[in-house]
Amino acid sequence: MSDTITLNHPHVAHADRFFIGGEWVAPSSGSTIQVITPSTEELYATVAEAQEADIDRAVAAAREAFDHGPWPRMSHAERAKYLQAIARAIIARTGDLATIWTSEVGALRSAGDYSAPSAAGAYDYYASLADSFAFEERHTPQTGGTGLLVREPVGVVAAIIPWNGPLGLITWKCAPALLAGCTVIVKPSPEAPGAAYIMAEIMAEIGLPKGVFNVVTADREVSELLVRHPGVDKVTFTGSSAAGKRIASLCGERIARCTLELGGKSAGIILDDYDLGKAAKSIAGSARMMTGQVCSSLTRIIVPRQRHDELLDAMGAAFSAIKVGDPFDRTMEMGPLAMKRQRDRVEMYIAKGKAEGATVAAGGGRPKHLDRGYFVEPTVFGNVDNNMTIAREEIFGPVVSVIPADSEDQAIAIANDTVFGLNASVFTNDCDRAYAIAREIRAGTIGHNGFKTDFSIAFGGFKQSGLGREGGTEGLLPFLEAKTVILDNPPSHLKE
Repeated sequence: MSDTITLNHPHVAHADRFFIGGEWVAPSSGSTIQVITPSTEELYATVAEAQEADIDRAVAAAREAFDHGPWPRMSHAERAKYLQAIARAIIARTGDLATIWTSEVGALRSAGDYSAPSAAGAYDYYASLADSFAFEERHTPQTGGTGLLVREPVGVVAAIIPWNGPLGLITWKCAPALLAGCTVIVKPSPEAPGAAYIMAEIMAEIGLPKGVFNVVTADREVSELLVRHPGVDKVTFTGSSAAGKRIASLCGERIARCTLELGGKSAGIILDDYDLGKAAKSIAGSARMMTGQVCSSLTRIIVPRQRHDELLDAMGAAFSAIKVGDPFDRTMEMGPLAMKRQRDRVEMYIAKGKAEGATVAAGGGRPKHLDRGYFVEPTVFGNVDNNMTIAREEIFGPVVSVIPADSEDQAIAIANDTVFGLNASVFTNDCDRAYAIAREIRAGTIGHNGFKTDFSIAFGGFKQSGLGREGGTEGLLPFLEAKTVILDNPPSHLKE
């Protein structure tokens, strides 16, 4: 690497290197990635960019650690102690992790206070499964003797992380993978690599065995080499449905395992008994979260036709009241979009909504009081037909469509009339009605009276919103292979 290139990251000590095989190693080239702060449009950090040789080196390290290292041969209880140490170390880095998140993608600094404790809690949760999860089940074979169903680690895992919520997404992939006994290569987004570097520093600090956790930052072309690599047993990916289709096709070529958490166009169904002011306030509160860059965000609000105008007025007022500005200012309620291309995308969809005849009830432009940064106004469209572009395609920004329906059955049909199936919600005072409609909606999570998801249970989608689940025991299973063992007699540990 050229001596004239200086790499830096304000909160990361090793931005000029990759974490491979338990060490901070020099990259194979001088190629770099610039990270821009979206609220100021200024350079925040420059980090090394991986090439094919770096990917090969990371896979070799993870492969060696899995095939010959101690990690997969430890007991689950032994691995759980490392997960608990990771949790404590994350808490100690709360400030750095929160500042990185705001600086790299514009998430509210006030929200960052909760991200590290949430991640730490997930590591502690998976550590607790070491004692409670059935990694080995005893059965009676039809042919006699002793049958065992054992669940073993799937192998080397490539964890491909998006830019919107990197710490949490690293956590929900790596915590179960590590408990299972897998080794991991984390490939963070080039727009938001900082959290992965912090996690690598934590793994070194707690003494995780070499090669169990590796970090290489790369853009899409080099990342695809990781997906194709024969040394990778499983790919776990969060991102767009388009990228997920590509990853699934590449994994299919060699029957590699994959978990895909993809896009959404989630519906909120408001029934005739629910207070529209409460609904509008709830929807506005969740729509501003991460500036709408949340795959499970409620972006299609379906309401009885006779209540459409009243809801639109309430939502217009609620969205117009959202305070947009500097994400480091704790009085702000929404920051910028993560990058220029993302703002361009959102503005393109807003223009399409206007051109196709939807009514703008709030927003639709850039905040006039902000002269720099990738900001957009929280936007509400009314009189939206479910066939309009803004109702069909994932916008990934603070843009919500209100769609009128003539009956409850039609509302359910509209909710299901999408290629996606990630999240939904039912707004009603009647829990039985909420449950009945929840069972009719084809989505991975259904909330009641607001945007709700819970990774401690499970998270994932139907249809083109993904394959598999993350969180809870459901999120552990994709990192395990089931093996049937049939013995003439029980092994000694079952005789005790």
